[in-house]
Amino acid sequence: MSASPLSPTATLASLTAAAWALRTQFFVSGALFATWGVHVPTVKAHYGLGEQSLALAMLASGIGAVVALAHAGRVVGRFGPRLVAALMGLLLCAAVASLLMTPAYAGLLITMVLFGGTASLFDVSINAEASEIEHRAARPLMSGFHAMFSLGGMVGAGAGSLLPAWGVGAQLHLTLAAALALLMVWAACGAMLPMAGNAGDAHPLSLPRGPLALIGTLAALGLIAEGAMYDWSVLFLKQERHSNSSLAALGYASFSLAMAMGRFAGDWVRARVAPIRLLIFSGLLAALGMSLALLVRAAPAGLIGFALVGLGLSNVVPVLFSAASRIPGVAPAHGIAAVSAVGYLGMMAGPPLIGLVAEHSSLTVGLGCVVAFALFMAVAAPRALKAANAS
Repeated sequence: MSASPLSPTATLASLTAAAWALRTQFFVSGALFATWGVHVPTVKAHYGLGEQSLALAMLASGIGAVVALAHAGRVVGRFGPRLVAALMGLLLCAAVASLLMTPAYAGLLITMVLFGGTASLFDVSINAEASEIEHRAARPLMSGFHAMFSLGGMVGAGAGSLLPAWGVGAQLHLTLAAALALLMVWAACGAMLPMAGNAGDAHPLSLPRGPLALIGTLAALGLIAEGAMYDWSVLFLKQERHSNSSLAALGYASFSLAMAMGRFAGDWVRARVAPIRLLIFSGLLAALGMSLALLVRAAPAGLIGFALVGLGLSNVVPVLFSAASRIPGVAPAHGIAAVSAVGYLGMMAGPPLIGLVAEHSSLTVGLGCVVAFALFMAVAAPRALKAANAS
């Protein structure tokens, strides 16, 4: 999917303002994901769910995302990123505020479908404009945009850790977070560049073939691991390590902070470390961090382990997207779009998969999948990136 071209009258000032608006949107997206993440134990307790039922609720979110992704190119292509971001931001905030409002499990499933669908459309719309801004600025900006997502995750998780200690209840936290996020989204939409919709620019969801298939698989595995941290890290510390709610929320915050730091430094690192070596190191570091969190029973070890996972995963997507853009005979935009689609599906499908494993074994065993996926990334990196002529 490509966005409509910017107006020729766009000035440097408007481009700078739009870039900061996009940073705000990515920050809000990360904060809302974190708000859901820190309240996974709350949702589980509120509805009286086991791991399997909780995993099915997460799967409902994945189904909403899959349906939305199948039409994302058409929707954003027709209406433009600014309008889609405004409308999806409204619905996404409504879904977050409603997580604990429904009395029945069926209501939660409907809310999660809305959450997954609106989050994915919001993500596609802001990434579409981010790509155009980066093109117009003629310098790397994407890592910085995605770093703001991680920073938002850290702030959202930090708020989830502090507010219970101050006597703020879960529903009030969700409502306040959603209201503040909506104000930020709409304020940022006002500064987004006027990229008019174009129905002829719509493309359906595409899946990778040939060399792109392995790159897409690695992206999916990396994002499964990332999604596992979003949805299960807090519950792991609370349930498996018997941490209180404030300390458990810091598990998500430590992961997000480390990922943000890795992404803010991402362009500098990628300029100095070869892609294959960087991806191998990233996979090994993520596997080491997850192993530390799972094998050492002290809660601080979990915080350190989650931070290492975040640092290890921080540059996986930029490396793989760069490789996808250099496949011979494949347009860069198509390569990135195909890998992005599979990767996002992995991010949405991974947490329910881990939940199903946890239901039949334990959450520790379920999160052990992250170790296996990270090791596979490290082992498969040379073949994947050489196939893309990315070495």
